[in-house]
Amino acid sequence: MTILGIPASEFAVLVGAILIAGTLTGIFAGLLGIGGAAISVPVMYEVFRVLGVADEVRMQLCVGTALALIVPTSIRSYYAHKAKGAVDEGVLKIWALPIIGGVGIGSFIAYFASSTVFKLLFVVFATLMALKLIFGRENWRIADQLPGTLTIAIVGVAIGVISALMGIGGGAYSALFLTLYGVSIHRAVATSSGVGVLISLPGVIGYMIAGWPQQALMPPLSVGYVSFLAVALFAPTSVLAAPYGAKLAHSWPRRRLEVAFAIFLLIVAFRFFASLMGWF
Repeated sequence: MTILGIPASEFAVLVGAILIAGTLTGIFAGLLGIGGAAISVPVMYEVFRVLGVADEVRMQLCVGTALALIVPTSIRSYYAHKAKGAVDEGVLKIWALPIIGGVGIGSFIAYFASSTVFKLLFVVFATLMALKLIFGRENWRIADQLPGTLTIAIVGVAIGVISALMGIGGGAYSALFLTLYGVSIHRAVATSSGVGVLISLPGVIGYMIAGWPQQALMPPLSVGYVSFLAVALFAPTSVLAAPYGAKLAHSWPRRRLEVAFAIFLLIVAFRFFASLMGWF
């Protein structure tokens, strides 16, 4: 017996791995204000490899699907943090249009970029931020308060572009920016969960459009660079797990959250560096 062209027993193992990864994705979304792409993208990359998805579109499919997964987890995480009064709604209002515009630019780039570009972005940006979190000190700040609206908006565009190309909710970048300007790590993480909402919704639409010309290379139940089969398996467990991560975030001290960020980012960097080197 086969399911989607692969043995039923092998398919069951893949489903189990995706469900476990979905749970971890939800916890990371609530804990760090991120969408969990460091977990979901590598797992989906292997799943799509087994399903026979062509290498030239596999990474793009993973990124687009990761953005789709961020939609429910970021919304659930955002409301969990908002209920605790930790979200800076003023910053989110300034970021709304610039981030959406940046996501549009990133989706346009995705139409032309190769999988190597996506992996290289993961390695460079994740490593730099991890080093800052590990070796940085609390007094390493640009200022004690946020800059003007124009600067915040420009940063929002950059966050949108990079996040769209990496399939993440932008939480790592937005939280880093906020903490450099004196915002507490807990408030930065909470606000970053809202950034995930701003990135994921337009990002999904952009990747469905960008991947439409490659539709013949996509697995079943896909629209452009978004696999709704993977979304259906990931989403329920990740949504249920997100509030537990949010609860944990508000019980941890600042330094522990920073170390958790760093570990997350280093995992991202190593996974895709290894892929670029052809190790696995």
